[in-house]
Amino acid sequence: MLQVDNLHVIFGHGLDLNHAVKNVSFTVGQGESFGLVGESGSGKSTVLNCIAGLINTWQGEIEIDGERLSHRRPKSFYRKVQMVFQDPYGSLHPRHTVDRTLKESVNIHHLGDANLRVVKVLGEVGLGPQFRFRYPHQLSGGQRQRVAIARALILEPEILLLDEPTSALDVSIQAEILNLLQDISKKRNLTSILVSHDLAVVSHMCDNILVMSQGATVEALSCDQLRSGDIKQRYTRQLLVASKGYDRAAIDQFQDY
Repeated sequence: MLQVDNLHVIFGHGLDLNHAVKNVSFTVGQGESFGLVGESGSGKSTVLNCIAGLINTWQGEIEIDGERLSHRRPKSFYRKVQMVFQDPYGSLHPRHTVDRTLKESVNIHHLGDANLRVVKVLGEVGLGPQFRFRYPHQLSGGQRQRVAIARALILEPEILLLDEPTSALDVSIQAEILNLLQDISKKRNLTSILVSHDLAVVSHMCDNILVMSQGATVEALSCDQLRSGDIKQRYTRQLLVASKGYDRAAIDQFQDY
């Protein structure tokens, strides 16, 4: 469903040049949940933004369902591929109701039956009709992220791009959102790409993982390998230790990749 080959992203020029993504390649099968993992600044969100069409300065090849993508995307692409952003407080228009937010993309793509689609998708993400005419400031962080997920799902995409969808939420809410995404992905047979710095989160949701550091690929492994400890690279082991909580002795031994 998704193939990325030899992806490079360079920002700036001269002394300000930043090679943010360096020769990254991976493949994601139909219905698979795939994780991009690494510390902040590792390039994982940049890869996701290239796939989503939010960055158009990349070099390499990106294919969706066998079709090679150019830097400019047709309107049909945005029905097939949708994204859920990290910050549920910044990704919703503060002066738009939930109803208006969800109907906007339906109207853009001329899908029709907007009212029925809104009611259906709100139910799917665990929000009842009483939330339909509320504004973002009247919602909790978890409820806002459910609206953001509903906005992505209302177009019935085949690929869902998830940019750290739980990192801005309370720990008590994170598991609820992850379980919701997992259930919806199975129900709809969605292909999903999850960006996270937390190996525990990725192992909960994903089938396969690509570990990144400083823009480059460190290691590719399955979640079964992760759970069994079949990890070859020191950097991946350090991420695993970090995901289990703060340990001063372990942190003092961390080394840059």
